[in-house]
Amino acid sequence: MRITTRGRYALRASIALAKLGKDGNPVSINSLAEEENISSVFLEQIFFKLRKAGIVNSVRGPGGGFCFALPLDKLTVKEILDAAGEDLAVTPCDKHNESCNRISGCISHKVWVGVTDLVNDYLRSLTVNAILETENKAAAFHEAS
Repeated sequence: MRITTRGRYALRASIALAKLGKDGNPVSINSLAEEENISSVFLEQIFFKLRKAGIVNSVRGPGGGFCFALPLDKLTVKEILDAAGEDLAVTPCDKHNESCNRISGCISHKVWVGVTDLVNDYLRSLTVNAILETENKAAAFHEAS
């Protein structure tokens, strides 16, 4: 499994949007780009995909930008990565590959299917809100220490 730069940036920018866009306020691409040190042109491409998938909404005009279309406690990492175009498979072998003449009797195929299922199940269970809560708990712990 290889997560591309687009997938990594989609997740980073989504987390930044969640932090900066408290109370549903729109956040500009430039603010997100500056916060995460990512090209604003590249972020525009990513957010086009996120908007098309129904994850974010765009607001035009002064004070515009992007905000989430979904509640953060419902929005999963898997949805963000899927919208960014990531194929979350450990290996092409974990799919039913018509071109493989060994697929019907291949014992290791089941291993790769299982690993891919575990990873995808974890990413489906991890919400943006859970990520923020974990970070807030860690920050509170470090402040108390």
